[in-house]
Amino acid sequence: MLQSCGALCGWHLLPAGAQLLLAQQAPSLCPLCCPPDLLTEEPRPGLRPVRRLEGGRLLTQAVRLNNNTLNDLTDFPDIMEKLLEYPLDIYWIDLSFNDLPNIDPVLTTFYNLRNLNLHGNSIQHLSEVDKLAVLPHLRNLTLHGNPIEEEKGYRSYVLSTLPQLKNFDFSGVTKLDRSTAAVWRRMNIKPKAIRKKRERY
Repeated sequence: MLQSCGALCGWHLLPAGAQLLLAQQAPSLCPLCCPPDLLTEEPRPGLRPVRRLEGGRLLTQAVRLNNNTLNDLTDFPDIMEKLLEYPLDIYWIDLSFNDLPNIDPVLTTFYNLRNLNLHGNSIQHLSEVDKLAVLPHLRNLTLHGNPIEEEKGYRSYVLSTLPQLKNFDFSGVTKLDRSTAAVWRRMNIKPKAIRKKRERY
């Protein structure tokens, strides 16, 4: 049964490693199991009223959908089109503490995405991170609390795949992190011909 709770709008500080990001709190709805549920929920009042245009669309660049039971994001872009005035301007999406089994490619349609929270989900394969490489502005990412965190080379894999990150798992990316990721990548990525030859034996 859906419970009515929705967005918090106002100003607050978000810890992201060594930096504090000033961001506008935005839609956080619960408990939702799929994106269409967003259409039937009303935003929760916060410190500041939710800004809406005459047509009812929200004026926000950040979407908080943490602590729900979402396991599929198939309709997410369409729902954002209906709810937000400028969906392509979204720079922050919080999907932490849901049941997402993978990183859905629909997230890559938000070209201006800078902050993406996916911690506390059910993502099982490190290769899922590869999908995020097409987001040039992505600077802050969280993935801890997923099964992939237990995989060998987890941090190095993510940082070598997404070298533009400034903060990963609420920890600033250091020069040492970058050099370790570069060494890890050289040691673990083999030319295709060699890989195929080894697979035959």
